[in-house]
Amino acid sequence: MTSSAPAVRARRRTALAAVLCAGLTAALTACAEEDPDKGTNGVGKLTAAQIDKRTRAAADASDAVRLTGKLVSKGGTYTLNMQLSAEGGTGSVTSKQSTFALLRIGDELFLKADAGFWNHATDDTADGDDASDKAAADKLQGKYVKVPEDDPTYKQLRGFTEKKTLLDGMLTLHGTINKGDRSTIGGIRTVQITGGKGEGGALHVSLKGTPYPLRVARGGGGGTVTLADWGQDFVLEPPAEDDTVDYGGQLPKSSG
Repeated sequence: MTSSAPAVRARRRTALAAVLCAGLTAALTACAEEDPDKGTNGVGKLTAAQIDKRTRAAADASDAVRLTGKLVSKGGTYTLNMQLSAEGGTGSVTSKQSTFALLRIGDELFLKADAGFWNHATDDTADGDDASDKAAADKLQGKYVKVPEDDPTYKQLRGFTEKKTLLDGMLTLHGTINKGDRSTIGGIRTVQITGGKGEGGALHVSLKGTPYPLRVARGGGGGTVTLADWGQDFVLEPPAEDDTVDYGGQLPKSSG
């Protein structure tokens, strides 16, 4: 029995070494699996400034995008649901006063609003009696109105349909650009970049495929907007003639 003791101890040492090696291998494998950039487009490895440049270029190059969320400006607070392309845009905008639909094809801009919008408009602009104001609102609600290019409201309303104008404003970070946390937006892994510590705005950039911005929080409480359907085509068609009416005067300014 004495002669077998060294052999037993040797077998135990061998078994212990095997367990330790297996544990070390598992630990190293786990560390490799926790690599935050594994299976991504690699953008997360870049500097904050490089990520900003890549995502802005991706947004500019895309043919289309959908914007949903709140946009706060000096003119008021607006809830957007807009599809935009280089050729125009379509969707809805909700302000404090009302909801209205916008459709732009090239330079032609159409507005379709609910009764609340037109009632507010006639209250502010019409000189007639209440009955005629209501009749005008009833005629206009739910119909497309072509906005004249020389109307003061044209430029304001068109801005909601301009892909480049909206994205240039929303995607600009102010202050020193820093890299933030990793997150997930709509099931897609993202890396965040911020202006300062976030007071200058924040972008969540996709770590899958093209590094599109997927969510933007504007600095100074300027609202949060989700960006989706990058590059997905959508139809822009003029409204039917029987679904269009003439406003017959200067459109009101859209108020928040």
